[in-house]
Amino acid sequence: MPAAEPDRVPVPASASGRGPDTLAVIDPATGQVFDEAPDERPDALDAVLARAHRAWHGWRADPGARTSALHAAADAVEAAGDDLARLLTREQGKPLAESDAEVARTAARLRYFADLAPTTRTITDGRPVHSEIRWRPLGPVAAVVPWNFPLQLAAAKFAPALAAGNTVVLKPSPYTPLATRLLGAVLATVLPEDVLVVVSGREPLGARLVSHPGVRHVTFTGSVPTGRAVAGAAAATLARVTLELGGNDAAILLDDVDVDRIADRLFWAAFRNCGQVCMAVKRVYAPARLHARVVEALAERARTVAVGPGLDAGTRIGPLNNARQLARVEEVTRQALADGATAAAGGHRLDGPGYFFAPTVLTAVPPDSPVVTEEQFGPVLPVLPYRSLDDAVVAANGTAFGLGGSVWGADLDRAEEVAGRLDCGTAWINHHAELSLAQPFAGTGDSGVGVAGGPWGLYGNLRPFVVHRPHAVHRPHEARS
Repeated sequence: MPAAEPDRVPVPASASGRGPDTLAVIDPATGQVFDEAPDERPDALDAVLARAHRAWHGWRADPGARTSALHAAADAVEAAGDDLARLLTREQGKPLAESDAEVARTAARLRYFADLAPTTRTITDGRPVHSEIRWRPLGPVAAVVPWNFPLQLAAAKFAPALAAGNTVVLKPSPYTPLATRLLGAVLATVLPEDVLVVVSGREPLGARLVSHPGVRHVTFTGSVPTGRAVAGAAAATLARVTLELGGNDAAILLDDVDVDRIADRLFWAAFRNCGQVCMAVKRVYAPARLHARVVEALAERARTVAVGPGLDAGTRIGPLNNARQLARVEEVTRQALADGATAAAGGHRLDGPGYFFAPTVLTAVPPDSPVVTEEQFGPVLPVLPYRSLDDAVVAANGTAFGLGGSVWGADLDRAEEVAGRLDCGTAWINHHAELSLAQPFAGTGDSGVGVAGGPWGLYGNLRPFVVHRPHAVHRPHEARS
């Protein structure tokens, strides 16, 4: 039976009466289905994009109205914050405090971009022509977001797109559709009709969306293989693409680092959101003489941190989001141990229901192990010793990724010099994975294409429009007889 056109205000359905056109949503803390969402068919996208295109003409025409609407959207998100956060934790697994922070970040992005506007420029090049560069929106934008930060990454895509005057069709991951659909319902109360439409479902819904001829910009966050497929699909329609495809960030500890002082920051830079952060620390390079101290400091925190359901008071690390990711983390850990690594903490799945994996710190890891060379995207951290700082930098730059990296040490000038040698989009000193809304976010290599964040994120949703006008010529009045 064909799927109906998506509702104007999509809200999560109840778990009863699940049928062929619904999508089961699993609580990762139990491994059990707790609700459902519409499983929309790809052929419904023709009507969705047609509506988005019609809405675009009015939305693009009034920048002042857009600013007011986006501020109202931020207020609406904050007013619904408790419901959004609890639903997010239920379907994603993260601790409730982290969901609260994600909702707050979602509202903050809307406010930031509401007040950001492109700048009209005049070019003076000696010709008798006034050249003015203005900016125009692209049209309907397809935003495809993953399951690790469903709301925050959605806002990172739709806030600049809407502020620029585009409309957006937003597709969440099939693992985490509910909070995004609720967010869409909340925003529908303050945004004009069809300016932002949320669609949910399994493949090939996403593939059809990114290849749809009505889409003028595709912004995607996810895996490298899927990102390549998205780029190829968008190329067929010559749509612009912005791809954030993950990272394998390295942290280099210098020989003057105070291990005790930085241990907490380093631990949470790796293990926040159960390690499911694209720009988390995923490899640590420590001087050989400090290696054992670093391993023990991190392992002690891994052994004692509170792991449990995200809605439980006191939980600091929740489950992995889904069974597939749990299997991935189990496999890269098993391979590392089989190759000779030692688990200073963890190294195994936790007993009981849900997708829980013990926070794991690995030592004696072969440098070519997949847990080092690939993105594990879970609560597993290899700590590797080095004797030469040059070798550490080479190793840090030795993967196909280049999202972020960090350097930790007491001498800030020296740390900054080393950070400048990292081949990545963002380098931090004595902290990691902290971003301002006003800064660009981009990577090198397999970490993606295009720039998000700040004015760069706004201009990524605009195209230049140049107007040439000759200078006025003043002629004397002809004499009259």
